[in-house]
Amino acid sequence: MFARWLTLALIRGSLLAGPGHAEVGTRECVYYNDNWRAERTNQSGYERCEGEKDKRQHCYASWLNSSGTIHLVKKGCWLDDFNCYDRHECVATEESPQVFFCCCEGNYCNERFTHLPEAPAVKIQPPPAGPSLLGVLVYSLLPLVVLCLALVLACWTYHQRKPPYGHVDIIQDAGPPPPSPLVGLKPLQLLELKARGRFGCVWKAQLLSEYVAVKIFPIQDKQSWQNERDIYLTEGLRHENLLHYISAEKRGTNLQMELWLITEFHERGSLTDYLKGNVVNWAELCHIAESMARGLAYLHEDLSYRLEGPKPAIAHRDFKSKNVLLRTDLTAVIADFGLAVRFEPGKPPGDTHGQVGTRRYMAPEVLEGAINFHRDAFLRIDMYALGLVLWELMSRCTAADGPVDEYLLPFEEEIGQHPSLEDLQDVVVHKKMRPILKDCWLKHPGLAQMCETVEECWDHDAEARLSAGCVEERIATIAKATNTTNTSTSECLVSMVTSDSDSELPPKESST
Repeated sequence: MFARWLTLALIRGSLLAGPGHAEVGTRECVYYNDNWRAERTNQSGYERCEGEKDKRQHCYASWLNSSGTIHLVKKGCWLDDFNCYDRHECVATEESPQVFFCCCEGNYCNERFTHLPEAPAVKIQPPPAGPSLLGVLVYSLLPLVVLCLALVLACWTYHQRKPPYGHVDIIQDAGPPPPSPLVGLKPLQLLELKARGRFGCVWKAQLLSEYVAVKIFPIQDKQSWQNERDIYLTEGLRHENLLHYISAEKRGTNLQMELWLITEFHERGSLTDYLKGNVVNWAELCHIAESMARGLAYLHEDLSYRLEGPKPAIAHRDFKSKNVLLRTDLTAVIADFGLAVRFEPGKPPGDTHGQVGTRRYMAPEVLEGAINFHRDAFLRIDMYALGLVLWELMSRCTAADGPVDEYLLPFEEEIGQHPSLEDLQDVVVHKKMRPILKDCWLKHPGLAQMCETVEECWDHDAEARLSAGCVEERIATIAKATNTTNTSTSECLVSMVTSDSDSELPPKESST
């Protein structure tokens, strides 16, 4: 009887002591921050771990090892991570990472940390046995078996490389992630969900001491992730008005695989989000509009024969205010290249389906399904969308003498927040309607010329639309004429006179 009672007591005690029990967990960790002066925190001490009740807490440590000299970077609490489960000591197991990282469970378990790379298992071969009848048969049949296996492997590889249409290939690799000094750095931790879109969601994350944006695609949208990654890797694409790329990674396996795209982070968010909560003055409108047009002009520009490195013309194909981010100083940065298409000399442009993008921003020829599948046609589609985004900016500008209305998307007043394709075809294609340009805007010298530029961007005739480069020059000229910036103008521009007299804008230029 006593033995039975003792057995039950031991079982009960082991269950209560298990790592998943609510009474046992990580509540406090040793804290250290090497960058404490810049981040204005304590240098060392203890940190109390706080988080969601259903999430586990861990401690972590990260350090550098330079020729045997250990340089501690950070210690503290770490959120729920299955790689830390049931680890009672802080041990880094990677062979030679750029930054050593370990995590563990239990109060102050990160006080000590070490590096023990996992050694490959050594197999001890038994002494060779003497020849037998079975051995003779195996050696005789081995070449035939190897040949059969090679044929099976070849057939399997062929079918994997040519999947049927619509199949999501999770076995075939999309190619190695791009080389980047930040790939593999730890810790990278997701902090806050900032946005959800058609192809995934965007998180604010922390990479060591810097904030980054992580766009996460499900495996079903592998093509969009791969296309956007390839666009970012286009030679010569880097520009101050295009979102800066850091790296791409794959997380998880099989159907649980996630595809990550890591870029710079902008706290102000998208132009849509900013205009919802803020108005802009004339100087801010000109700055945002000019930097936005400059980024689109560089994206469209064909620099195939540039000596310092060629850059093909690229059409965005989903240009909208939601895909324009704002830096702290309100400089525009163009993002989201999941539908973009490159036009390289002698190469096909790839997927050029006509009716793609966000329905509200589709040009008349896209809504009609009547576009020409060549470079200039796709660039002019972007210019139509640019005209709508400029209208959004003007609708929230305080420069005119009239009231500033609440933020509305293009055509939201005419056909609501969720228009159908038929609604837009009726309004944009058949009735040739555009968002309303207010009379009070036309009385402001700068806004009046901006309205003229917008009308030439969203012209029903695609070939009559301005190019992005011409729009950039026009806005710079308008801003200079109203004494808001000191931007120099191109030699192709006609001179601007004061707002009290008739003024002319730079001539039209085809979107090439």
